[in-house]
Amino acid sequence: MRRLLIFLILSTACCSILKAATVDTITIYSTTMKKDIKCVVIRPAMVQDENTSLPVVYLLHGWSGNFSNWITKVPELKKYSDEYRLMIVCPDGHYSSWYFDSPVDSAMRYETYISKEVPAYIDAHYSTIRSRKARAITGLSMGGHGGLFLGFRHADMFGGCGSMSGGVELYSSRNKFDIMKRIGDTVQYADNWKKYSVMNVVEKYPADSIAIIFDCGTEDFFYGINHALHEKMLKLNIPHEYIERPGKHDWNYWANAVRYQLLFFRNYFDANK
Repeated sequence: MRRLLIFLILSTACCSILKAATVDTITIYSTTMKKDIKCVVIRPAMVQDENTSLPVVYLLHGWSGNFSNWITKVPELKKYSDEYRLMIVCPDGHYSSWYFDSPVDSAMRYETYISKEVPAYIDAHYSTIRSRKARAITGLSMGGHGGLFLGFRHADMFGGCGSMSGGVELYSSRNKFDIMKRIGDTVQYADNWKKYSVMNVVEKYPADSIAIIFDCGTEDFFYGINHALHEKMLKLNIPHEYIERPGKHDWNYWANAVRYQLLFFRNYFDANK
């Protein structure tokens, strides 16, 4: 009897392990930048048991971060992948690319890499739903700017976009975060500071409607610009979900925020099957 009990316990434990989401670190070659770049892919357990095509959320890291930040800091992403039945892809956006195809540095082509090369690789190597209505992109801080920037500019690829504590207006950070290295100084390249800032990018709403969610903590140094973006979107009649709540610019806030954003995108995917 005791041996049978032990066997059942071990069998249950093994089954739980087998049903857990998988986390893979892969390498995706960028033809535009001519280099290999690492990426984390989180797949729900269901794909291990059946040939199911899944929607994908692309999750971007912040300034000074890398592809492994999200899964290292928020291991619960594995649980959310299972719970919401979706893939989560965390590409590397360089220490400070701001997810731009830099107009002053031809070696920095992260807009093309994230919006075209990464999704093309993921769709070619995994069982995904190959439709804009089954793709979303979001991120934190620099990646929050990237999520909205790429979402608006590449709505043909992403049906949903978002931001958590995003640096959504660039000029206020003009002497920080290597932004000048990516788009030039504020005098000679003044137009770039308008063209590449989410605060202005939203003025050109894409032909295809997009599901938008962004949030920011009220103690965050980016709170003011996020609230201003919300007010601007209201004036422009751009449908969106905006959340502000107590919180700072830290992983405690983002670990909480990401769960609600993933749920938002899951609901969007379900409504657009």
